[in-house]
Amino acid sequence: MARIWFAVSLALVSLTVLTAVAESLDRPNILLILADDLGYGDLGCYGHKVIQTPNIDRFAGEGIRFTDCYAAAANCSPSRAGLMTGRTPWRVGIHNWIPFASPMHLRDSEVSIATLLRDAGYDTGHFGKWHLNGMFNLPGQPQPDDHGFRYWFSTQNNALPNHRNPYNFVRNDIPVGRLTGYAGPIVAADTVKWLESGRDKNKPFFAFVCFHEPHEPIASDPKYESIYAQFDSPSQRAHHGNVTQLDAAVGEVLQAVDRLGLRDETFVFFTSDNGPAITGIHPHGSAGPLRDKKGYLYDGGIRVPGMVRWPGKIDAGTVCSEPIIGTDLLPTCCELAGVQPPSDRRIDGASFIPALHGKSVKRETPLYWQFYGAANDMKVAMRDGEWKILAQIEGYDLSRYPDITPEQISGFKKGELSGFELYRIGDDIAEDKEMSGEVPDRFQALKDRLISMHREVRDESPSWPVWKWPRYEGQRIEWPAYRKRR
Repeated sequence: MARIWFAVSLALVSLTVLTAVAESLDRPNILLILADDLGYGDLGCYGHKVIQTPNIDRFAGEGIRFTDCYAAAANCSPSRAGLMTGRTPWRVGIHNWIPFASPMHLRDSEVSIATLLRDAGYDTGHFGKWHLNGMFNLPGQPQPDDHGFRYWFSTQNNALPNHRNPYNFVRNDIPVGRLTGYAGPIVAADTVKWLESGRDKNKPFFAFVCFHEPHEPIASDPKYESIYAQFDSPSQRAHHGNVTQLDAAVGEVLQAVDRLGLRDETFVFFTSDNGPAITGIHPHGSAGPLRDKKGYLYDGGIRVPGMVRWPGKIDAGTVCSEPIIGTDLLPTCCELAGVQPPSDRRIDGASFIPALHGKSVKRETPLYWQFYGAANDMKVAMRDGEWKILAQIEGYDLSRYPDITPEQISGFKKGELSGFELYRIGDDIAEDKEMSGEVPDRFQALKDRLISMHREVRDESPSWPVWKWPRYEGQRIEWPAYRKRR
């Protein structure tokens, strides 16, 4: 009898082990590719008639292209914070883009995609623009490895002095010095090297590849600029060439995935952190048919390209109109990896895996944005189904400083909404027709929900200390306490 029980126990243990191995093998690699300031209309597959993006266009045809993909915010740092945490950026305290030496940062109390996947057995790597702290590679704030990345090759914000021969990359705490070449190919080459020989090949991987293109200050390889020699404007040649430079770098990463035999077991998502910048120096980005640009909460500032390739799991050549947002990435990656999202905090996003199979995304929270630095009066927005409502904020200083000021901090908790606008975004992609007066009952319901959501997010958001720096106060710097690395 003892032998029988031993045999049964051994069989059960073996079955458990085999099940665990099968589940491990079934978990896909996850590759997130993020462009910087790439507009909704800047790619051939989204309608641009001039800019050449053959690699990304091909990628779009190999999987699903979303028509209603949104960034979590209208500019850099908040968008990345929302993507990494699944939480609307204002809730986690990332109120605007983070200047160097700012007290703003993604706090160590926040749980990132990389931390969840690392703890679930994934190898993790970050490549390119980080922009989730002010004290980059300095004591006092979490760095990429504190947020789950075993390997990182990153910059605080932009490649400096521009995309050509940057000097500000850091690899695993160590500055690498001046590099030769252009930012996109440099980031792609490091990603490819990690895929080939740097990662643990006994584990699935999570790679977050954050290109700098086409963010200013732009510098483009002449071989890409020359494609647009028909334009008299040097800035137009530089911008369009920069998008093609981005496309080539994305192509290098995707080709490496294929060459290494990882194509069928890798979930790849491509998107942008916000809409096109369209500045006085480079006014050539395109939001396509959308209203406004980066910095606005109209769709031109927040609706972005979004594409997924997952061979054997989704149909190639599909176009999907289901709305998704950057905060959806954490719950989506958790579902892919068989990991539970954090249950001790509000997660605003929802897994968009159903949308990959032609179904609706089940949401508890509508798509939501809050940005005091917005370039016009509309500072809060929400999309619920085909309807989008925007509002102003009254009650505190809304000066458009990049960093936070004492006046803003003291007022953040006081703001209330006013000046609402309503659009039926499903029928009015350009947000031309304001409809609050035509559907009063629906408008009131959406207004009430937006007010409730705004107060919840406003009240949860942390207040940052305002450090006194020599350039402002003539006082000695007092460094924050160094937090021990994980």
